[in-house]
Amino acid sequence: MSSTALPEPAGLARRSGLTAVTDIPSGRDDITPGSDGVGTSIVRPANTGKDVVGRPNNGQVKRRPKPRTKKEEDPSLIMLVTPVLLVFFAYVALRVGAFVAKPKFNWAKTKYVYAFGDSYTFVQGTKGHANFSFIGDMENLLLSKHDLLSDEIVPHNTSSNGANWIEFLTGCFEGKPSNCHPHQLWNFAFAGADIDAALLPLHHTFTTPLVDQVRQWATIASNVLPHPPAETITFWWIGINDTGDTVTNATITDFNAFWEKEMESYFKAVESSVSRGLTGTHFFINVPAEHRNPNFNAPIIQTHIIEFNTILDQYINAFQQRHKEMNVFTFDSYGFFNEVLDRGEEFGFEDITGFCQCSDPKFFWFNSGHPTERVHKLIAEAIEKQLIQASR
Repeated sequence: MSSTALPEPAGLARRSGLTAVTDIPSGRDDITPGSDGVGTSIVRPANTGKDVVGRPNNGQVKRRPKPRTKKEEDPSLIMLVTPVLLVFFAYVALRVGAFVAKPKFNWAKTKYVYAFGDSYTFVQGTKGHANFSFIGDMENLLLSKHDLLSDEIVPHNTSSNGANWIEFLTGCFEGKPSNCHPHQLWNFAFAGADIDAALLPLHHTFTTPLVDQVRQWATIASNVLPHPPAETITFWWIGINDTGDTVTNATITDFNAFWEKEMESYFKAVESSVSRGLTGTHFFINVPAEHRNPNFNAPIIQTHIIEFNTILDQYINAFQQRHKEMNVFTFDSYGFFNEVLDRGEEFGFEDITGFCQCSDPKFFWFNSGHPTERVHKLIAEAIEKQLIQASR
């Protein structure tokens, strides 16, 4: 946020026509006798250089007026100045409140990485549900501190059948997250997750939606895993299943209202994470161009994605305004997917419409709903470039 120069304080108003007698010492009178022997008083006002001859006073000395004490200050001056000062100090207080210090972000010094989301983000853990999560599931959500700290990432077990974007980004591919350097990856994402089971049905009884991923973190991890603001970043990538699951959902009649409910639940979970200590940097990723995968070819899914992403932008902006003390970043995966798919050959992809559950690098899609490891690596490179540019 750029700083704004504060205006100079308004000067105190002067009383027009009032001058102070300054060259007559206190306690004495300057008197010149007249030719008739009757005293004539002479008072020398400040800055005039002229004598003011008073009328004869019958031999009485004409005393100069006593200067006002502080208690006798002109009340009109006080009444004039006070509102000016009040306005000025209120302005200063308001401006100072606007300049809330954010923690300096430096990707190279960011040690703790937290992640919430779906199959695009999940990594397999030895304490997780097979092929779905790093730790636990909806039927076994609240594991112990020992389970959490002893959990290990299983390599090459993601939705790409290889490493995924957050593993490439952190360099944390296997083993205990606490042993990864320089970035520890604590991943609570769950494959197949929507935002909230109260809004869309679970894919499986064991599926952990986003709101429950945050509840799991808050319960078993928030008091166990470190999260100092200057060394912590939290990634959020959700909505892929929500926009896809609603394509055939006939119970939703007003999608704008439905996406609003989704966002309310989404950011209630985000705020919950903040209240429990995730106050460093938050990084939001929107829904990619899923309408271009081999499973979808209908305009309705694209409409849902655009609507979801539009409202998501609004909620991210509102979140950023509420939390000026934090760094908030975004990544446009929708635009990124479109760019790579539109220029497939330039990125080395020979097939962008079909898929292959293999390691052939010419394919963009690994299966009907997930990109290949090469795509994940490109995503990681784009995000890392952004994080490096944002570092101070």
